[in-house]
Amino acid sequence: MPVPDFILTMRQKLGNDLIWMPGVSAVVLDDDGRVLLGQRADNGRWGLITGILDPGEEPAVGALREVAEETGVVARVEHLASISAGDPVTFPNGDHAQFLDLTFRCRYVSGEARVGDDESLAVGWFAVDDLPESVPPHQRWRLRTALEATGVPVFARD
Repeated sequence: MPVPDFILTMRQKLGNDLIWMPGVSAVVLDDDGRVLLGQRADNGRWGLITGILDPGEEPAVGALREVAEETGVVARVEHLASISAGDPVTFPNGDHAQFLDLTFRCRYVSGEARVGDDESLAVGWFAVDDLPESVPPHQRWRLRTALEATGVPVFARD
């Protein structure tokens, strides 16, 4: 997966130090109640459609951009479902990052789910009670909060 240019520029200045990054997750549901997932190319795991926001990008716009780029699906945001901080991660190249995640509940509008870029091996629709085992716990939590969403965001607390 290509690293965005703005992150490469920051890394030139910061090296591998921890960077706090804004990210988005999209819980895209179709009319049958299925959720759109992608199988990541970097680790083979299935998960929600996620991504890093570009500088100045509105979070809901960024979530929809990621969905379209990665899956070919057009969606609309229903509302912000949750806000949470992920655990720090270390990438294979030694870079350290921690993500602030904004999870949006989205509704399918059009398009056929397909691999849209090199970030995914596969994409598909799944019944929420029959997810691939490789979907990580933090993404299951995001999915659950989106399914239970009332329009008032959930703020993760320890």
